[in-house]
Amino acid sequence: MNSLGHIYVVDDDDSMRSSLARMLATHGYTVDVYASPEEFLGKSVPVSPAAILLDMRMPSMSGVDLQKRLIEIERSTPIIFISGESTSHEIVTGMKQGAVDFLFKPFNLDELLAALTKAVVKDKENFKKISQTLSLRQRYELLTPRETEVCGLLVEGLMNKDIAVALGTTNATIKVHKARVMEKMQADSLQDLVRYIAALA
Repeated sequence: MNSLGHIYVVDDDDSMRSSLARMLATHGYTVDVYASPEEFLGKSVPVSPAAILLDMRMPSMSGVDLQKRLIEIERSTPIIFISGESTSHEIVTGMKQGAVDFLFKPFNLDELLAALTKAVVKDKENFKKISQTLSLRQRYELLTPRETEVCGLLVEGLMNKDIAVALGTTNATIKVHKARVMEKMQADSLQDLVRYIAALA
């Protein structure tokens, strides 16, 4: 059976970690458990699609502190906070920093599974966006310096003849450059090209 996604459980409560691991495995997820944020930072390997079930209150580092650290190292796995008690400030901070959900212990299975589904879908979408951006950037880097100039002027809305004047060349030469830009960027229209360049900004 294919996994629904990978779940990292970060909680200092031994019984909570083991019961979550068993329950999630039963429902089709692969699971890794960590007793502290430091252990998670030191040992976890980023995979996708995934989600992090993160306890808010732990002795050495709070959940929002770990969340902030993950943002700093550009690790974007979606986070669901779980907590026995939290201040409104912690909840607001966690959600502002991009948490997908916040569940109070004891939470029921249905709300946990619903939150995990939402988080894993978000991670799939993030991964797809990153993949698309990478392939776009790789395509853009195939352009020669002159093609890059032509591309920039096309995106600004200049006509071929105006680009020819701006670059001190002929209309026919610009047509050739434009055709190469469109081919390398895999753009079927000028609208596509504008959208692709905007995505790289």
